[in-house]
Amino acid sequence: MQYRRFGKTNLHLSVFSLGTMRYLADAENAQDTIAQALALGINHIETARGYGKSEEFLGQALQSGLSVPRSQLHITTKVPPTADADSMRRYIDESLTRLHLDYLDCLGIHGLNTWEHLQWVQANGGCMQAVQEAVGDGRVRHVGFSTHGTLEVIKAAINTDLFEFVNLHYYYFFQRHAPAIQLAAEKDMGVFIISPADKGGKLYTPPQTLKNLCQPYSPLELNYRFLLNDNRITTLSVGAAKPEELIEPLQVADRDGELISAEIAVFQSLENYQKTVLDTDKCSQCYACLPCPENINIPEVLRLRNLAVAYNMTDYGQYRYEMFENAGHWFPGMKANRCTECGDCLPRCPEELDIPALLNDAHERLKGQTGRRLWG
Repeated sequence: MQYRRFGKTNLHLSVFSLGTMRYLADAENAQDTIAQALALGINHIETARGYGKSEEFLGQALQSGLSVPRSQLHITTKVPPTADADSMRRYIDESLTRLHLDYLDCLGIHGLNTWEHLQWVQANGGCMQAVQEAVGDGRVRHVGFSTHGTLEVIKAAINTDLFEFVNLHYYYFFQRHAPAIQLAAEKDMGVFIISPADKGGKLYTPPQTLKNLCQPYSPLELNYRFLLNDNRITTLSVGAAKPEELIEPLQVADRDGELISAEIAVFQSLENYQKTVLDTDKCSQCYACLPCPENINIPEVLRLRNLAVAYNMTDYGQYRYEMFENAGHWFPGMKANRCTECGDCLPRCPEELDIPALLNDAHERLKGQTGRRLWG
């Protein structure tokens, strides 16, 4: 296991962190998963108020005793932004109680996703007053935020200078947030990557087409290498549901150096293959088509179509597409069948794509049964 400085927090975190949203089968499974993570060299565990019994199970494991002293184990929990300080005070106290802790190494504002959330954290006497009180009395040592928001919201949150770290989405198959990574690095902020195996493409169950293109590596391995070769990134979340799910990811835990020529060749091959298959239908992800009058997140819909058509990543595409209209500010936007063919987007597209036709095709490929998030 390699370790990296978590920005200005000056904590040194393992390059993989244990995310605890999926170990919820029971307390014993949670404790076994935590024990395995520690045995493999992970020293950072990340939980949240909104992750079911996650905090409670982690608190029970901490109370029963672990193989690593508390001083060498870094705990992050996350609480949602609030419109007032009193709610935030209560959230912090309740999380500390469930975790059986007298201090948190890191507290993250969970889901700073909208401009309204940003207003809340910047308001005088608002939720950050309660956070700063907790920092002042030692109950919280470092403060950051996690986000599923737009690039513009993320950059604005970073530029408040209220935060020491950021948790965000960024993967080989989703590089939209590269400018936020760079801005965070310039601010000396720690960077935590959310769920690269799952949100990064459901890479633990990749389609055969993608597996063939990635040989001699696995798609999951390549995504981890893409991230770990970037020294601006501190740590990657592994959301193991059980101890065995930690084994494959951590096989690359010591391979955090620059990409080697063979890896670079595979990434180039993936790009060339996508260009060939998609031809003139490839969305370049410039985002010039927005805003859409029907609030369709056109670039994201077409990104999912790109992946489904080029690499047969239809399962991943359906998984993400189903969240439109079902996940609120966590995954905003309407489904592609809301397109009225108004044509507003067409003159803005530098690729001159037939966007309404591609949206219709994407909807037919990706529509499925609706689902909702674990938390609201």
